[in-house]
Amino acid sequence: MYTKQHTIKQAVTISGVGLHTGTLVNMTFKPAPINHGFKFQRVDLEGQPIIEADVDLVVDTSRGTTLEKHGARVNTVEHCLAALLGLQIDNVLIELDGPEIPIMDGSSKPFIDVLDTVGLEEQNALRNFFEVPHGIFYTDSEKNIELAALPLDDYRVTVMVDYNSPVLGSQYATLNNISQFTKEISSCRTFCFLHELEMLFKANLIKGGDLNNAIVIVDRVVKDDELDYLAGLFNKTKIEVKKEGILNNLELRYPNEPARHKLLDVVGDLALVGRPIKAQILAARPGHASNVAFAKKLKRVMLDASKNQMPKYDPSLPPVMDATKIYKALPHAYPFKLVDKIIHLDENTVVGVKNVTINEPFFQGHFPGNPVMPGVLQIEAMAQSGGVLAMNTVPDPENYWTYFLSIDNAKFRKMVVPGDTMIFKCEIKEPIKRGIIKMYGQAFVAGHLVCEANLTASIVKKDKSC
Repeated sequence: MYTKQHTIKQAVTISGVGLHTGTLVNMTFKPAPINHGFKFQRVDLEGQPIIEADVDLVVDTSRGTTLEKHGARVNTVEHCLAALLGLQIDNVLIELDGPEIPIMDGSSKPFIDVLDTVGLEEQNALRNFFEVPHGIFYTDSEKNIELAALPLDDYRVTVMVDYNSPVLGSQYATLNNISQFTKEISSCRTFCFLHELEMLFKANLIKGGDLNNAIVIVDRVVKDDELDYLAGLFNKTKIEVKKEGILNNLELRYPNEPARHKLLDVVGDLALVGRPIKAQILAARPGHASNVAFAKKLKRVMLDASKNQMPKYDPSLPPVMDATKIYKALPHAYPFKLVDKIIHLDENTVVGVKNVTINEPFFQGHFPGNPVMPGVLQIEAMAQSGGVLAMNTVPDPENYWTYFLSIDNAKFRKMVVPGDTMIFKCEIKEPIKRGIIKMYGQAFVAGHLVCEANLTASIVKKDKSC
């Protein structure tokens, strides 16, 4: 799995009809900044509203997953989101001039193909994985549906389906590594049973349905007059059923293509959690409604785990900025170089690291025989991390100074001693106005909050005349 965030190198457009609305839609994928995530924009509506790919915005799961925000909807988002997740893309804006993602051939492959034409661009920030901390389970006993997420330092998905049908019995599909998604899963198409077709038409759905974008499974004897009726629905001169039970002699891409498509749907729907997941996902007889309910449960656990949690630090990963880069941006010199590296930096947040050693000059006097890092220097190190964030808000940071104006509500909760590794996290709390930046800073050691404060700074342009 990629360790750094990715977007696409340039905009790219794909066009097609929506499965349920039958509306021709032009959809453009656009590059997006760090921590942007997946967002849809209805450019055909007044104000061009944006709808985040967020499970809390799901309003309908009948035959697909629909998002809505302030009255603006996007239908059938799961195949598109599965393609983005399968390519390990983190940040993209998806513009649409209609209400529904194009169905294309009923799979994720057309989206994969068009995104491959522009390629990916690595971004200078680590991916913010949600690492499932313990077993998380969802059960719908009435429909005999079960989903589970188990801790794993990877992303794997296993799906089992059983439709109690002579044509489509028990099947399972497995994705052992996200890098296999493009080759093994992305081309698997959506499907339905013949007995569902007329019901879907009467429900005003599948207006864009075609035998080229869905597998229709025939699980009973079909008379010639019914085949003629179906041919009329799909504007075909003739429809046939081969003995395997697939309408119009469509060839399956895999013997277990339906199970693989259900896995594709699980990947797409769980993308609505909002962060890439590290877990073993197990799903028995899943559908969009259960996927979304499970995603909501995952998101609740994710948000609870994020409260006052120390940012993830893996010293084996390359930093966003090492010490040399930090002090090209900040005009500090010995003995006031107090941050060793920056491991995360985006528009609103910075995470810095300081390794506290007995060689620190302040330990000569604070306190001899009982070395404790002074609280004022903990705040200074936090402020230097915040200074990197402040400089990141201007296009030419070499032409600016950052001066701290106030420190409020500072609290020191545990002593910091030689051998500790301090993790600093600073977040912008209000929009920057007139060069004033307000941040909330925290410092952690071994998962415990040791220091916190509200910091206010002024970003001032250098006087070239001096």
